[in-house]
Amino acid sequence: MLTILGFAMIATFLVLIMLKKMSPIAALVLIPALFCVFVGKGAKLGDYVIDGVTSLAPTAAMLMFAIVYFGVMIDVGLFDPIVRGILKFCKADPLRIVVGTAVLAAIVSLDGDGSTTFMITVSAMYPLYKRLKMSLVVMTGVAAMANGVMNTLPWGGPTARAATALKLDASDIFVPMIPALAMGLLFVFGLSYVLGRRERKRLGVLTLDEVLEPQEAETVLVGAGGKDRKASGGSGAGTDADLPEESEDEGFQGLDPDRPTLRPKLYWFNALLTVALLTAMIMEWLPIPVLFLLGAALALTVNFPQMPDQKARLGAHAENVLNVSGMVFAAAVFTGVLQGTGMVNSMAKWLVDNIPDGMGPHMAFVTGILSIPLTYFMSNDGFYFGILPVLAEAGQAHGVSSLEIARASLIGQPLHMSSPLVPAVYVLVGMAKVEFGDHTRFVVKWAALTSLVVLGAGILFGII
Repeated sequence: MLTILGFAMIATFLVLIMLKKMSPIAALVLIPALFCVFVGKGAKLGDYVIDGVTSLAPTAAMLMFAIVYFGVMIDVGLFDPIVRGILKFCKADPLRIVVGTAVLAAIVSLDGDGSTTFMITVSAMYPLYKRLKMSLVVMTGVAAMANGVMNTLPWGGPTARAATALKLDASDIFVPMIPALAMGLLFVFGLSYVLGRRERKRLGVLTLDEVLEPQEAETVLVGAGGKDRKASGGSGAGTDADLPEESEDEGFQGLDPDRPTLRPKLYWFNALLTVALLTAMIMEWLPIPVLFLLGAALALTVNFPQMPDQKARLGAHAENVLNVSGMVFAAAVFTGVLQGTGMVNSMAKWLVDNIPDGMGPHMAFVTGILSIPLTYFMSNDGFYFGILPVLAEAGQAHGVSSLEIARASLIGQPLHMSSPLVPAVYVLVGMAKVEFGDHTRFVVKWAALTSLVVLGAGILFGII
């Protein structure tokens, strides 16, 4: 019964948000509350919610102060050189813009934090997508998939969890997987090329002069460090009807070389502070929420020593902070009920028990397949500490090593990064102003296919 109700709760949630019948926050709170009553444990709902909130509070704090920190870094111009480089490469060609999105997301993902990746990627690419009227779900989907593949880095989380759960060395898990993960990343780049061609065919290729008002184009080109030239390879099918009529959106304001928040004299201080912060995260010198709290306070104090300026910067990023933190605490209700009622354990046990006996010698392949839906519907902690040991034990009974099982468990990460239980995805869709349901509808099929490519490559190379 718990298994049926668990799957029903997840299905109800996904259907309602994809059909836009409920907002994600409302669905994350009300659907699990209702199913908690159906399970017969409504009296314990408060305990489950408090447990969920307690477990996710550090994540919410990390996201809140990370948004403030990187928001300030964007305000003061730390990432302008990255944006200018992307602009020079992309020009106004939708194909280049989509590929540039994937490359940028993959590079920034090296820090191991999805929220950071999405904040920087969206801040750099959002103006281009808006001005060219490109599909914003393409941007969120490509960024999420690139980050999902890179999320398997040893300091990204899943690999470390798998190593801890099975008492293995993280490098023994990750290093042999590099060829397969590289194939997954190449697939994401290839998919970006295909999606970019689709957008190019729909919109054509324009110069920045054609996309922007004259005074805006001058600002962008100065910010990009040179003149733009007509991009080649497009149909030139863009017309005035394809261009945005409104001028009050964010546009390319992030590249305005004269914006009052720029702090060019503090550029190297901010760069060194960011490098130190990311290094401290990787080396685990302090808990990540504490690091971002300290970093945000220091960045605000040094860059904006006047109290009114600090309040203005906090106010400018308050909407993103509220949206993301609210979503995290709403997700805490969902995870709290799933775990507290025992539904998630019941679903996992049902899946493991229904693996045919003949598949025993192929448990690594089975683990890879199961990781795709399970890491989407469960937190990484739940999967790696709750389910993976069971799968590894079943594999050992049939002569499959724990290392192979651990490597296969990483397969689902490209899809996992778009799970409604991953707080970073709300940073992505929130900053991109994309409905979570629209993002889900677009990304699920492509992210699942990316995971299958990684699995196929792992089998082909003899890694799994």
